[in-house]
Amino acid sequence: MTKRPLLYALMLAFAVLPASAANLVKTYSYFSIGGRTLDDIGTQLTKRGPQVKSTGMRHPGATQMAFTTRVSYAEKSNSCRIADANVTVKVKVILPEWRRPRKADAGVRLFWNTLSADIKRHEDRHVEIAKNHARELEDALKATYPQKTCEVAKAKAAKITAAILAKHDRAQVQFDRIETINFESRMQRLLRYRMERIENGRLPG
Repeated sequence: MTKRPLLYALMLAFAVLPASAANLVKTYSYFSIGGRTLDDIGTQLTKRGPQVKSTGMRHPGATQMAFTTRVSYAEKSNSCRIADANVTVKVKVILPEWRRPRKADAGVRLFWNTLSADIKRHEDRHVEIAKNHARELEDALKATYPQKTCEVAKAKAAKITAAILAKHDRAQVQFDRIETINFESRMQRLLRYRMERIENGRLPG
């Protein structure tokens, strides 16, 4: 069931779009692809998938992210502290939708069902990474000590925000790196698992 050219073509294909949460606003959008064979599907994903600015390439799935941080300050005669902090991340997950031909081969259907589920899992994990770092940012801002002035407090908040968002970006890149390395073995394992479930009557063929 392994289609090596397609598998290798997809190994580098997963990506997260650059992030500019805590609170999460999440939406999904879909792009349609056709194709009767694995090669056809691979070609369609390459041509029609979302284009990611950081790589200049099209991908079978992507997640657009935007962080918004709102901070309020409480000022006294000789100090200023962060009174409250709220971080929201808006994400748009972009996924493929296969317009399956009537006579599509059962093996192709099996591969697509396995691949599409893995793409969605991958992108949802990007969302979780973002949300976890948004929580970390919110907690870090709320935990800051009072500063001499609100200008200093704002500078401190900006420094914390930049550091945690940079940490977030590194975590996203590391996740993609690990996923790329493990892609082929993961797909083979998932295909075997689905075939076993089909044979046991737990999934439709």
